[in-house]
Amino acid sequence: MTDLNAILAPGMYVNHPDHPEWGIGQVQSNIGGKITVNFRDQGKLVIDGTRIALIPVFDPS
Repeated sequence: MTDLNAILAPGMYVNHPDHPEWGIGQVQSNIGGKITVNFRDQGKLVIDGTRIALIPVFDPS
């Protein structure tokens, strides 16, 4: 399985596959599989990248 979370860098935008209601989030950091994301409608969360495959958003507008 390819770890797509490994490409996520600060400033990139993502969606959470299980919580679309959180809106688009912006990656704050990605260290050792722990991805800190600031979601528009949920706030800042730390995601376990080994359990959740975040979905990159290339046009957040």
